[in-house]
Amino acid sequence: MKILITGTAGFIGFYAAKYFAERGHEVVGLDNINDYYDVELKYSRLAETGIEKKNILEKRPVPSAKYSNYRFVKGDLADKLFIDNLFETEQFDAVCNLAAQAGIRYSIENPYAYITSNVLGFLNILEACRHYPVKHLVYASSSSVYGLNEKVPFSETDKVDTPVSLYAATKRSDELMAHAYSKLYNIPTTGVRFFTVYGPWGRPDMAPLLFMRAIMEERPINVFNYGNLFRDFTYIDDIIKGLAAIIESAPMGLFTGSLTQSIPYKIYNIGNSKPVALMDFITAIEKATGKKAIINPVEMQPGDVYQTYADTTALEQDFGYKPDTPIQMGIDKLYDYERTRI
Repeated sequence: MKILITGTAGFIGFYAAKYFAERGHEVVGLDNINDYYDVELKYSRLAETGIEKKNILEKRPVPSAKYSNYRFVKGDLADKLFIDNLFETEQFDAVCNLAAQAGIRYSIENPYAYITSNVLGFLNILEACRHYPVKHLVYASSSSVYGLNEKVPFSETDKVDTPVSLYAATKRSDELMAHAYSKLYNIPTTGVRFFTVYGPWGRPDMAPLLFMRAIMEERPINVFNYGNLFRDFTYIDDIIKGLAAIIESAPMGLFTGSLTQSIPYKIYNIGNSKPVALMDFITAIEKATGKKAIINPVEMQPGDVYQTYADTTALEQDFGYKPDTPIQMGIDKLYDYERTRI
C-alpha cells in the first residue's frame, strides 16, 4: 500500500510513519513544521525516522536514511496547487490525515490558524482525493467534538453540536465535510476521534509532559478546575494499533435500504475507556518520578471540558481491538523516555 501520512513531524504522525514504514508500506510523509511548539522537537522526530534537518527543502521529497520505503516532503495543506501536484504525481492508495493546528487555548488566541489548517487544509485533501481517487481516507478528529455532552461514555452516535472551542468546531467541521464528500463522490472516509494521547515524543504543551517535567524539576504545576477533571488518557501505542486496523479496512457504500449505510463513511473513538481523575494522574507521575508535585490549584480554563470518556464498542465490534495500556504503565514508559533526555 502506498500511503500519504500528513503531520509526520507531529506526535501521532511520527509514530504512524514509523509503524507503516517498518511494515513494508510505501510511505510519503508531509508536514509544514510550524512553530506552534518547539520545532527542534519536530526535527528530532523526523531525524528518528531518517530524515535529517539539513536535507529538508520546501516541497521536495527527501528519502529516509533509515527506511528505504519512506520519503518526507515539507509542505502546507493550505497550498492547494502543491497538494494537487503531490497527489497527481504519487497516486496514493490511502491517505492518513493527521496534520492539524492543535491546541485548545491557542484557538482562542489565533482562530485563523485553525480555519486555514483544519478546514481549508482538509478541504484540499478532500478535493485531491476526489480528483485523484484513493481507496481510503482516514483523518484525525478529536474527543473535543463531544463538547458539553453530559452523557458518558461518549459514543459515536451521540449528538456533537455543542463544541466549547474553535478547535473542536473545526474537527466537527472536518467530519461533516468528509460525510458530504463520501456521499457526493463515493470516497471512503473514516474519522478517528482520539482521546488525550500521551507517551514518549509527545507534545510539550499537553498535561502529561508539562506535569512530568515540572515535577521532575520540582516546579509548581497549574491544576485546572482545582483538580476536579477526568481524562481518558490513551497511550500512543494503543492509538497507532487502532489506526492501523482502521486504515486497512475502508468502509463500504453498499445500499441496504438505509441512507446512512449506503455512504462509505465511518467514525470511531479510540480511547482507553478508563477516565482518570486529574489528581490520580498526578499521583501516577509522583510514583514514577519519586518526587512530590507542587500544586497550584486554579479555575477552569476557557474551552476546557469536565471529563472525557470513550465508548469503544464500535472499534471492538468491527476490529476486535480495544486500547488497554494501564495509566501507571504508560506514565512509567514516559518517565523512562524523559530520563534519557535530561
